[in-house]
Amino acid sequence: MRNLLVAVTSVLAFAVSTGTAAGAPLPCPEIFATNNTAIITDPADPRLQDRLVRFDREVRAIVHANGGRTTRSTLLDGVFWSSDQQQTTFERSRKFDVTLDEESLRHTASTISKQFRQESVLTFRFLLANSPKVDAVQVEVDGITAKQVRDGLLKDAVAREKLGGGSVTLQNKAILIADINDLPTVRAFVTNIGGDLRKAKVRKGTWEFVSAETLLWNGQSAA
Repeated sequence: MRNLLVAVTSVLAFAVSTGTAAGAPLPCPEIFATNNTAIITDPADPRLQDRLVRFDREVRAIVHANGGRTTRSTLLDGVFWSSDQQQTTFERSRKFDVTLDEESLRHTASTISKQFRQESVLTFRFLLANSPKVDAVQVEVDGITAKQVRDGLLKDAVAREKLGGGSVTLQNKAILIADINDLPTVRAFVTNIGGDLRKAKVRKGTWEFVSAETLLWNGQSAA
């Protein structure tokens, strides 16, 4: 009975924290990117110790060239799944919090994708919980290591496909992004890897995987 009560309380806490309240300031849009093009399958690979300092400066310059600035850059450890290559890879990446509007955000991500030869670059824009544009959810959970996320994704084909991967800060905060309809999958994944749903911060928004070709389809250039 006690275990059931704890489980129900956790789910309710997870649900209540979902969304951004009306009137609250929205966080800056985010860009998740890396310069890695190799398939890294060994979590002890020395390339996973790269702090991406030069990459940080180069991306900041691209953001600035597109009329914005980077308010924060966060180094991440993660594992990512390429549906095209049917392959997982470990890699270091960075999350850039930026001051860009929707069009400039897309253009910046497309430029990063082209310059660093990436299959795609993920962007996330926070929205009010009741916005009709909401199509994604971002879940942050403290107390989860990169190894837990890596092991969980390698074992869970559904989560791997739905999430496309996952990231963890150096302070052991997991960041998971998925389609709004896949929130139950994220919730199950967090539980399965040993995360505490009561510690989860869930916010809604819109996401996009931007490739170098994205703007070409719209008649624009990423150069």
